[in-house]
Amino acid sequence: MAELSTIARPYAHAMLLALQDANKGPEEAADLAAVLDGIAQVVTTPELVSVIGDPKLSSEQIYDLIIAGLGQTKLPEEAANLLKVVVENGRLEAVPEIARQFRELKNQSEGVADAYIESAMPMTQAEVDDLVAGLGKRFPGLKLTPVVTINEALIGGVRVRVGDRVLDGSIQTRLAQMQEALTA
Repeated sequence: MAELSTIARPYAHAMLLALQDANKGPEEAADLAAVLDGIAQVVTTPELVSVIGDPKLSSEQIYDLIIAGLGQTKLPEEAANLLKVVVENGRLEAVPEIARQFRELKNQSEGVADAYIESAMPMTQAEVDDLVAGLGKRFPGLKLTPVVTINEALIGGVRVRVGDRVLDGSIQTRLAQMQEALTA
C-alpha cells in the first residue's frame, strides 16, 4: 500500500483548490481545518475503526456514523464532499494525514506556520508569547501559531518544530549529548 502522505497529498491539495475556487478566505480555511481535525479524531477512535471494518456497512452508513460521531448535522460542503470520496475509496486511514497536509498547505498559502512546542512543564500564555516572539526572529516572514504539548520526558526546557526544522533546548537532549561525549 502507498504511504499515507502520498495518498493524502492530492486530497489536501484539492481541498485547498476548492476553497480558492470558491473565493473563500482564511476564516473559512481555518474552519475547514478544524472540521478536518475533528473528522480525523472520529475516524481514529477504536470503536469506529472496529465498526467501519464491517463489510455489511455501505459507504453511506459509514458516512452517517462519522457525522454522528462528530455531533454535527451538517458539514461544510468541501468537508462533506471529501468525506464522501474518502469513504467511497476506502481511504479513511488517510484522513488524519489529509488534515495535517491541508493545514500545512493552508498555512503556507497564508504565510503562517505552526510552531509545535513541546515543554516539560505547563507554560503560561506569557511564556508562550515570549517564545513565539523569539522564534519570529529565527523564522522571519512567517507568522507562527503555537501548538503547545506537555512532554515530561524532556525533563526540562523545550523542543520546537517549525516545518522540518527542530530547535531542541531540552535537558533530555543535553543529557544524551553529554552521555555520547563521555562514551566516545
